[in-house]
Amino acid sequence: MVDGVVLANPRRFRRRGRRSPARPAATADNRMHRIECRFRRSRATSPPVPALRGRGGAILAAMPADAQPPAPDGPLIVQSDKSVLLEVARPGADEARRAIAPFAELERAPEHVHTYRITPLALWNARAAGLDAETVVHTLITYSRFPVPHALLTEIAETMGRYGRLQLVTDPAHGLVLHTTDVPVLEEVMRSKRTKGLLGARLGEADVVVHPSERGHLKQVLIKLGWPAEDLAGYVDGEAHPIALHDDPAGAQAHAPGAFALRPYQSEAVESFWAGGSGVVVLPCGAGKTLVGAAAMARSSTTTLILVTNAVSARQWKEELMRFTSLTADEIGEYSGSRKEVRPVTIATYQVLTTRRKGVYPHLDLLESHDWGLIVYDEVHLLPAPVFRMTADLQARRRLGLTATLVREDGREDEVFSLIGPKRYDAPWKDLENQGWIAPAVCTEVRLTLGAGERMAYATADNDERYRLAASAPGKVAVVDRILARHAGESTLVIGSYVDQLEELAEHLGAPVITGTTPVRERQRLYDAFRSGEVMVLVVSKVANFSIDLPGASVAVQVSGAFGSRQEEAQRLGRIVRPKEDGRQAHFYTVVARDTVDQEFAAHRQRFLAEQGYSYQIVDAEDL
Repeated sequence: MVDGVVLANPRRFRRRGRRSPARPAATADNRMHRIECRFRRSRATSPPVPALRGRGGAILAAMPADAQPPAPDGPLIVQSDKSVLLEVARPGADEARRAIAPFAELERAPEHVHTYRITPLALWNARAAGLDAETVVHTLITYSRFPVPHALLTEIAETMGRYGRLQLVTDPAHGLVLHTTDVPVLEEVMRSKRTKGLLGARLGEADVVVHPSERGHLKQVLIKLGWPAEDLAGYVDGEAHPIALHDDPAGAQAHAPGAFALRPYQSEAVESFWAGGSGVVVLPCGAGKTLVGAAAMARSSTTTLILVTNAVSARQWKEELMRFTSLTADEIGEYSGSRKEVRPVTIATYQVLTTRRKGVYPHLDLLESHDWGLIVYDEVHLLPAPVFRMTADLQARRRLGLTATLVREDGREDEVFSLIGPKRYDAPWKDLENQGWIAPAVCTEVRLTLGAGERMAYATADNDERYRLAASAPGKVAVVDRILARHAGESTLVIGSYVDQLEELAEHLGAPVITGTTPVRERQRLYDAFRSGEVMVLVVSKVANFSIDLPGASVAVQVSGAFGSRQEEAQRLGRIVRPKEDGRQAHFYTVVARDTVDQEFAAHRQRFLAEQGYSYQIVDAEDL
C-alpha cells in the first residue's frame, strides 16, 4: 500500500522507487510456435504453419486455409468482413452461440441465420475477462464450416494484442504512471493531439507521469486511439464501515424461512469483480444482481454509494440490504428528489444527480465529496452523460456496474469499458434457465393487421408520427383481451410507452395503471398489491422497466416500446423470469402492427434476446 492506495502488483517495483525492467513481450515467432504446436497435435497431417510478423509482435497466429481442421457440419460461416453467420438449425448451434458470445455482437437474428460482428470493443472485453487470442482463433476454427479467412485471424490476434500494452500503474516515487511494454506505442499516443495536457514528465523510454485527476480522461482517449489501457494502479481504501453478509447455506438448503445463500454464479461474479478491481457484472433480470452488489459491499466493508434509476428502486435496494446484510435502517440513506440523506451507505437516483440548475449540477458533488470505498452503478447501461463525466474523476475508487445487458442505444459502450471497467462476469440467460435459476420463457410476436382507414392514416402521416400511430393502434385492445383470456388467473403485466394508450387500456380492463406521474407511495402500494395477488393485472409504463422485483408475474404483454430499444425488450422480459415456485413457464407477448415501422422496430428490439438464445413465435392476431 502506498499513501492509502493498494498496489495492483507491488512486485513490479524495486526498492527506492526504481522499476524492474519490463519483461519483453512475447515475440510473434514464439507465440506462433505455441499455437502451431497445438494445431499440429490436433491434426498430425497439417502442413507447417508460417509465422506472421506484425507491429509490436502482437500477432498470435493465423492458420492457413489448408491447415485448418475440417468441420463440414459446422454451424458457423466466418467471413473476412468480420461478420459471423450462425445457422441455428445446424448441430452444435447452441454451443457455438455460447462460445462466440464473449467476443462477437449480434446484429441480425431472423429465423434461420443469425449475423454476428466481431468488434474491437468485444475483443477487448474478452481479453480483459481472461480470454486470449488463441482461444478465439480456436473457437472460430472449431465451429466454422469453411476455412476461416487468414487475414481475419491475423486481425483478431493483433486487436486483442493491443489491450494491455499500455498500463496504468502506481509508482512509489512518482504516483500514477502510464507504462508500456511496447515503446513505439507510447511514442504514438504521446504525439497525439488528444493526449495533450493529460500526460506529464517522461520518466524513461517506457514510462510517463499521469496526473491522478486525468486517470479516467486518459483511459477514454486511449480507447478512442485504439490502445485501451489496462488499469493496474489500484484503489484508495475509502472509509471503513463494517458490513457482513447474512448468508446461511445450511438454512437455505433446508428451506428455512428467510435463509439464503449465494448461488455459485453469484459467488463467481463477486470474485471476478474483486480480482479485477472495477468492472461490470452482467446477469439476467431475476438472477439476483442486488445480492451480488450486497456481497461486494460486504467484501469491501467500506462506505458505499449506490446509484439507481428511481426512488422505488432505491427503497427496494434498502429493503434488500437490510435483509441480506448486517446494515440497519439508520446506516442506509436515500438521496432522491424527496430526501437528501447521506449515511455510510447512501442510495442516490440518477435523476437527482443529473438535476441541472443554472447550467450546473449541484448534486454531483455527492460523488466526490465523501470518502467512498465502493460505488455501485445499478442498471449501468442507463448511466447518464453527466454521471459519466464525473465518473472520470473517480478512477481511484472501486466501481461496480450491474446490468442485464451492456447494450446502449447511444453507442457509448466504450465509455462504460473505460470509466466503469471491463466486463468482469457474464452469465448467459439460457444457461441460468437450464440450471433453474430463472424461469423458462416463451416469447410470442402477435401481428395485427390494420383496418383500411388506419392503413390510409398511417400511409399519409409524417414519418415522425407513423410509429405512434402504429404502436397505438386501437385493435391492440382486443388482442390484449384475448391474451388475458388465454392466461386467466395468472399475474399479468401490460406494458407500454404511451400514457394515453395505457390509460385507455387500464380503463377498458378495469386495472390500475402506473406511469411517471404516479406518486412513489402509490406505486409501492400497487406493486405490493400485485405481489400479494390482490391485483392480478397491472398496466405499467416504462417506469417499471428497471429494478422492480415482481416475482409472481408470469405473463407480460407489450403493446408499445421505445422504438427499437434492445435493452428495453430485455428488461421487460426480465420482469417475468423470476423463478416460479410451481416451476411454470413465463409468457412474453409483443403486439405489433403488421407492415408498419412497429414491426420493423420489433425485429430490432428482439436482437439481444435472440443472442441469448430466445426465439419468437409469430402468430396472427386472429389466430389467438
